[in-house]
Amino acid sequence: MDIAAVIVAAGRGTRAGGPVAKQWQPLAGRAVAAHALAAFAGHPAVGRVVVAVAPQDRELAAGLLPAGTALVEGGATRTETVRAALEALARDPAPPAAVLIHDGARPLVGPALIGRVCTALAEGSAAAPGLAVTDALWRGAGGRVAAAVEREGLWRAQTPQGFRYEAILAAYRAHPGPAADDVEVARAAGLDVAIVEGEEDNLKITRPQDFARAAAILAARGERAMEVRCGTGFDVHRFGPGERVWLCGVAIPFDRGLEGHSDADVGLHALADAIYGALAEGDIGRHFPPTEPVWKGAASARFLAHAGGLARARGFRIANVDVTLLCERPRIAPHAAAMREAVAAALGIAVGQVSVKATTTERLGFTGREEGIAAMAAATLVAP
Repeated sequence: MDIAAVIVAAGRGTRAGGPVAKQWQPLAGRAVAAHALAAFAGHPAVGRVVVAVAPQDRELAAGLLPAGTALVEGGATRTETVRAALEALARDPAPPAAVLIHDGARPLVGPALIGRVCTALAEGSAAAPGLAVTDALWRGAGGRVAAAVEREGLWRAQTPQGFRYEAILAAYRAHPGPAADDVEVARAAGLDVAIVEGEEDNLKITRPQDFARAAAILAARGERAMEVRCGTGFDVHRFGPGERVWLCGVAIPFDRGLEGHSDADVGLHALADAIYGALAEGDIGRHFPPTEPVWKGAASARFLAHAGGLARARGFRIANVDVTLLCERPRIAPHAAAMREAVAAALGIAVGQVSVKATTTERLGFTGREEGIAAMAAATLVAP
């Protein structure tokens, strides 16, 4: 059965505190929602995953999730967000046969639980995990116990909640307003929902203390601790004959060019060296020797893409990069936005993770005398 997963990550989660929504806060080295995404992306029963995010979080999410993650913009409520994700799947040339809908704030969902929901879907139209209530229950009023509540037959709902795709899409299209979860929408449409066994570890991050509890569970599972690496790079190219200079992947018309074996893009050379340095992989000359004719006139974006690919192969993601160009001319500010886009494209990261800026040396030194251009760069890599 073709099964897709929807990770719901558009909420604000104010009770958890923090500078950003709880699903984008760090947990054992990566964002909470990234843990949830990884659980489904790595499951053999799941063919594709989409992450539904708030429009204002789209750039943030792109920087915190693996490159190429399918993002869908959600709505003001959970119900609107899920509906938007289901409609996005409907526009796919081959919509899935079934869908698993999971809260991005549940980072610890296990493969066995995902498998149980998928197995139940093979036999019915809908299934959802739950844990039987074992504690005594009260109904309160004014801070006092008003009545005891019978716990027989009561369950604590969890996600992923699974459905045959066409049935849940129709249910959401017909549902008039907000709902607590997807099961409520399904039952309103007359769908029969089977209960499968949930997991105690499948907690939902709600309060600040939940982060510590989730981190302890991940540590007990042997999850790799976060590793942060920083690298710096520096490069210089002198001016020579030409009609343009390449800087950070952008060709700028100028009365001279920069001399070098490749396209002499001093900004990208410095940045590639920063990434290689963070990986302890030497410098750009080690990977692309200037003595080899094949690199004569080569686009430096190829070198930068290689450095980024090497980082990913080693299990790192690029958190941010920063390039400073030192020159009197040409003026950098009019081209900075295009440069950021070019760097982001070469590395496969979001523009918001890229900084490009410039300064002069107040007419001092070789850059002040306009003999050439220098560049400094820094890169931060994070694993897992």
